Amino acid sequence: MPSRLVLSLALLLFAAGCGGDDTTTVTVRETVTETAASSLPSEAPTLVALYFLQDGKVWPEQRGLVTGPAIATNTVHQLFEGTERELTSAIPPETRLRSLAIESGVASIVLDPAVTDPKALAQLTYTLTQFDSVQRVSFNGDPAVGRAAFEAETPAILLESPLSHEEVESGFEATGTANTFEATFQYELRDADDKILKKNFVTATSGSGTRGTFRFTVPYEASGPGRLVVFEISAEDGSRTNERSIPLSLR
Repeated sequence: MPSRLVLSLALLLFAAGCGGDDTTTVTVRETVTETAASSLPSEAPTLVALYFLQDGKVWPEQRGLVTGPAIATNTVHQLFEGTERELTSAIPPETRLRSLAIESGVASIVLDPAVTDPKALAQLTYTLTQFDSVQRVSFNGDPAVGRAAFEAETPAILLESPLSHEEVESGFEATGTANTFEATFQYELRDADDKILKKNFVTATSGSGTRGTFRFTVPYEASGPGRLVVFEISAEDGSRTNERSIPLSLR
């Protein structure tokens, strides 16, 4: 994601969830309420990530939303509507959001019926904790949990930016988290003919059982459809493991 988009998104999300001391409650879709500290113009769009499942692990999809004082509630509703891409969802289709309140870094969410599937809870937790104002999520009054509680539902290499089908420019920045052997993995940028445009290795801040973060830039000379591939090299036989790929539009 280009840095200017990251900055714009961060500012929008910060404004949506972390305003001043005055608190207002906004009613959304009748029974749903969300506590928010400030509001944005209802016509101002922003990009958010919805976390679905790829091979049983959380994986983000880009979605454009209309922002407002209840941006987190609107994002959850979008998550409930599902995806038309190759991803899946563990959230039962009958699930309804009854209330969502954000206070002191915790999003307290009430679902009807209650959701217990760890994969579904991971989708909701990852989706809500993308906002700066949310670090943990409490489901139907249970103790609040963060992303670390769902390591089993998280891929070894989780690429969170850029997102699938995003338009990028040469030198774009890729970010995410990884839990790989000795904190290293590889990436390749390929064009529509599967030609490798750029490749390199990446070292996350931690690994070998502890999830760390990573950040790297990808220079290239090309335009048109492409894809970014991340994978780990097996220390046992040199084969590729934990491979993930996202389509991109190269400029």
